[in-house]
Amino acid sequence: MRLNFKIHRGAREIGGTCVEVWTGNTRILIDFGMPLVDSDGNDFDFRKYHNLSHQELVEIGVLPDIPGLYDGNGNTIDGVMISHAHQDHSGFINHIDKSVPFYLGKASHEIIKINKLFSSQDIHIENINYFEKERAFQIGDLTITPYWADHSAFDAYSFLIEYQGKSIFYSGDFRGHGRKEQVFKWFLQNAPQNVDALLLEGTAISKDGIPHKTEKDIENELLEVFRQPGKINLVFVSGQNIDRLVSIYRACKRSNKLMVVDVYVATILKQLSKFALLPHPSPRFANLKVMFPYHTSRKLSRQGDENILYQFKEFKITKDEIDSKAGDIVMITRSSMQKDLEYIAGIKGGNLIYSMWEGYMEKPNTRQFVDYLTSRGLTMHKIHTSGHADTQTLKQMAEAIKPNTIVPIHTFNAGLYKSIFTSPVTELIDGEIMSV
Repeated sequence: MRLNFKIHRGAREIGGTCVEVWTGNTRILIDFGMPLVDSDGNDFDFRKYHNLSHQELVEIGVLPDIPGLYDGNGNTIDGVMISHAHQDHSGFINHIDKSVPFYLGKASHEIIKINKLFSSQDIHIENINYFEKERAFQIGDLTITPYWADHSAFDAYSFLIEYQGKSIFYSGDFRGHGRKEQVFKWFLQNAPQNVDALLLEGTAISKDGIPHKTEKDIENELLEVFRQPGKINLVFVSGQNIDRLVSIYRACKRSNKLMVVDVYVATILKQLSKFALLPHPSPRFANLKVMFPYHTSRKLSRQGDENILYQFKEFKITKDEIDSKAGDIVMITRSSMQKDLEYIAGIKGGNLIYSMWEGYMEKPNTRQFVDYLTSRGLTMHKIHTSGHADTQTLKQMAEAIKPNTIVPIHTFNAGLYKSIFTSPVTELIDGEIMSV
């Protein structure tokens, strides 16, 4: 029996990744993400579909047609592996039947639980199995080995899937220029070689091959801005970009600034500090304080989750304190905090550091929030680097693995692969079966 796989979504787009792998006896899924764009190229908004049944979602192409996945009947999936907790890799897992086993990193599960608390995502998974880096495990007759990845998401993995001498390597999302760059260097020396198919992400693949800035570069750029005297610094960044939060914290330490995070970011940092040495609200990190935003605090109170607020009481900083110390403050911010910022007069004339993908600037909420801040006299600085591998890093992975073929995935530029890699390239379309 051969080892087979099918990319349900992601062969020609970024986001919504879902890959099915099977033998004669075992079927698994790798990731089950929410799309970033609709078929017409507009931003995907699941609110348009939330009243539809699973069958209706399958019929219109929002969910892939996978027998047994949603109701546990028929051709049931033996396991779902989640590479990391980003929405485009895990955002649809709440649709999966509760009897299906999940396999993911323990820290990724913590992130998913936090997202459920703080957002409208109603994600709850059962039947959970935690894996660990470089420790092989079995699902049926498949052997899976997770490899830790350097990515902007905490606890991200690649996977080697083996069956009777055949193998597939799923790169997941990765890079080589983050704060875990040594992880990628280790991988290059210890990569599985001569796999039959390498499913290689190409989010940032390009012809120019210009290398991405490192997180150390980002830290130094932040430091230069933070050192401007007498100015508050608001940093517009994802609360799940842990590498970036560490870069911000380090730049704060070097510039003698006070780092202020909201309750959401504080919760993420506290929970993930169980898995790595991360700055988080505690006596050990005296220059890190917690602000209690109006909307977040109200939501948690309504849910009966006041205990989440109380745990940070010792490290609370008020809006009045932020205002009085504005020139010494670096504060993580987001659009939902606009109501809070209206009460902080000291932000006038400060710095706004935009530290996310520029494409998000096209979203109305983001654009409106940035316009609001610049209207209050803040000067915007764009300081960011990608969470994904540049072209040179993609080539390094391919050269280390030496696959029989490379299959593009998680990319809008599958057509570039043949001109970049020396290994053969097999371009698939969503739903096309390939056997090795």
